[in-house]
Order: sequence, then C-alpha cells, then structure tokens
Amino acid sequence: MTAMDEPQSGKSGKSDKSGRSGEPAHPTEPPPAGEPAAAEALPFVAPCRQVGLDAPLRWVRLGFADLRAAPLQSLAYGLGIFALSATISAIGWFYGSGWLLIVMLSSFVFVAPVLALGLYAISACLGRGEPPSLRRCLRAERLHLGDTAVYSLVLLVICLVWVRAGSGLQIFYPESGEPTFAELVAFFSIGSAVGSLFALVAFAASAFSLPMLLDRRTDGVTAVVTSVNAVLRNKVTMTLWVATIVAAVAIGFATALLGLVVTMPVIGHATWHAYRETIDASAWPPGD
Repeated sequence: MTAMDEPQSGKSGKSDKSGRSGEPAHPTEPPPAGEPAAAEALPFVAPCRQVGLDAPLRWVRLGFADLRAAPLQSLAYGLGIFALSATISAIGWFYGSGWLLIVMLSSFVFVAPVLALGLYAISACLGRGEPPSLRRCLRAERLHLGDTAVYSLVLLVICLVWVRAGSGLQIFYPESGEPTFAELVAFFSIGSAVGSLFALVAFAASAFSLPMLLDRRTDGVTAVVTSVNAVLRNKVTMTLWVATIVAAVAIGFATALLGLVVTMPVIGHATWHAYRETIDASAWPPGD
C-alpha cells in the first residue's frame, strides 16, 4: 500500500460509530419541539380514569352550564334533532305502521352520537375560552367527516343487524289469535333483552370515541377501543350514565319530541365533559 492509499488521519478519515471510515457520523436528532410523536410511538388505547358514582350528575350540570353559555348554538342543534326525529316519525306513521314507528324511533340510539358531534365542538370551544359559533362547529364536523362517516357506517351495520334480529323474534310471538297478558310480557321481554344487547354494544363503542376523534388526531379503531375499555372499567358509573341518557330520551318522547330540543343538547355537552374527565388522550396531538 502506497502512502497515497493510506487514510489521512486528522482530516476526514476518522471512523464513525458504525465502524466505517471516511463517512461523517449522523446522529439521530430529536424532532423539533411541538412536533407530534411518530404514530408507532403512540399506545393502542388511551388510558382511562376511574370515575365515581356521582360523575353522571356532575356531567349533566356541566352540560346545563354549556347550554346556558351558548344557548343559540346548542338549541339550534336541538331543533335539528327534533326536526329529524319528527320527520322519521311522520314517515313511519303515514307510510308504515305503529310497529315501524317504534322500530325507527328505537334506532335513534344508533345515530344520536353522530348528531351530537357539533355539540361536542361547542363544549370544546367553551373549554378553550373561545366564543362558539355554528360556523366553527360545522367546520370541525367537516374536518372529521371521514372518521365520522366510517363510524356512522359501523353504527348502520349494527342497526341493520338489530332490525334483522327484531324480525326474527316474530317466531316467539304467541300463536293464538288473542294472546294473554303473560304471553305478551314474555314476548316483549325477549325483544327488549335482544334490543338492549345491541344498544349496549353501540353505547360502549360511542360513549367516548366521537369526542376523542374531535379532540385528538387519532383513528377510529383506537377511539372505539378506548371507549369500550373505559366503559368496561367503569361499569357501575356507565350504567348510571346510560340510565340518565335513557331518561333524557324518554322525556323527549313523552313531550311529543319537543323535549329533545333541550335534553339532547344537555346530554351532548355532558358527554364531552364525561370524555374529558374519563379519558387521558394527552399522548395524541390535538385535533385541528
């Protein structure tokens, strides 16, 4: 080897950590401050907190506070929910039967979380100290249209399976032309049990997933798994929360749907506060 072939020390011939000579070391630099972490570094499910039995009443109080803070925007969504419910009821009554009306109103539980997305946006604005507006809420809905569309499709599939299961329950209807009260109670008990099963599945998937999709940049699978995990870890409290939601919907139905104008915005705002208190999604970057 000649002198020209030998590496010249003191210039560029020093070996880097990889053992190769003649190449400068390129240490991995941390991402700039404020830049979101890599997707692979995020956990599969957001951790949840244990909440007490008094949490549902606290969420409802916070929901009422948001309604008072943004009455026009909240009641606008309430009127929209009332108009949609009244339209569905009219279609079921005039073009179907009483049974169809019951089925269509019962499916309300599957679409209500999606309808409340704008209410979550109002509560998010109030929490940040920003004045809420319908324009800003509609913009937030548009930005998350893809995730909510996929989620709505999942709920639609659950609803269709539920309707199909309800049709199959006709085999349990008493064969006699004039069934007794006991036979009717048994039939409706079976139907209610099956319907409650599907409703619980929909609730577990939607309790915290849509607020998380609005609040953080995450995917629908992570949000749904996070919601189911939080519901399972707070079973008693979530049972009370379900009872509160059912009571709010019952008030709306008992008042010819007019009560939905107020009860649904309160429940929507309360759901946002339930998410903020129960789910720790700080590992994910904030939503746009």
